[in-house]
Amino acid sequence: MVTSYPLPEGFTELEVFAIGTALLVEALLGFCLNGLTIISFRKIKELRTPSNLLVFSIALADCGICINAFIAAFSSFLRYWPYGSDGCQIHGFQGFLTALASIGSSAAVAWDRYHHYCTRSKLQWSTAISMMLFAWLFAAFWSVMPLLGWGEYDYEPLRTCCTLDYSKGDRNYVTFLFALSIFNFMIPGFIILTAYQSIHQKFKKTGQYKFNTGLPLKTLVICWGPYCLLCFYAAVENVMFISPKYRMIPAIIAKTVPTVDAFVYALGNENYRGGIWQFLTGQKIEKAEIDNKTK
Repeated sequence: MVTSYPLPEGFTELEVFAIGTALLVEALLGFCLNGLTIISFRKIKELRTPSNLLVFSIALADCGICINAFIAAFSSFLRYWPYGSDGCQIHGFQGFLTALASIGSSAAVAWDRYHHYCTRSKLQWSTAISMMLFAWLFAAFWSVMPLLGWGEYDYEPLRTCCTLDYSKGDRNYVTFLFALSIFNFMIPGFIILTAYQSIHQKFKKTGQYKFNTGLPLKTLVICWGPYCLLCFYAAVENVMFISPKYRMIPAIIAKTVPTVDAFVYALGNENYRGGIWQFLTGQKIEKAEIDNKTK
């Protein structure tokens, strides 16, 4: 490192470098995979279906998460946040917006798949566009609240990236946290749980398991669960007693979402994977119709 800035409190030089490296790897890998998903959707006509628009929405949100992680990685190598307090607010808002949009879009995919397999109804373009817009506008509403005074964005423990300030644990934080969790984690989680349970029962009756119905919910719980637990713990106890390095772990785990989502919703999808292969090699997809269901 060529900078003379001091190490963040509670971290060794190796730990700061390791966190920066982890964030950089997550950012580059996730951006490449989701960027490939986005470009394939744009270039391959067979992929442009209403159902795949929702997968496109997930990939778009996840690319935003990767950009957020890349900025955090760059700042970690510098050992400080170089963009000022206004930059911190923008970084926190952008990270929250894309994270919530990713979760909302995942719930939309679950809803679509439920109707495809259980009610045999086909998703229309108007409905898909409306669902995508709702997911992003709903995410924008909750992300802008801390900028208006309900909740607050501040530095992560490493002080090289910004997110929701959970260090105070006051009434303002607690009320925002509970409302945010209900509408942006519990309700989407319930939709994902019930939708894929119904799909699993349908597969069980037919004996044809077209994809792993447990992966989407596991992705939500494993990737976002630790961060949610930390935030809820901060609502009832003084979270500052936890070492800063341990408080950074949930944030690093959450940044794996783009990579995991790419494998669950695009690369793990037989037909979407075929579209990506066609984009990379020019070889035509054999199946005439491509959607985001079969795996």
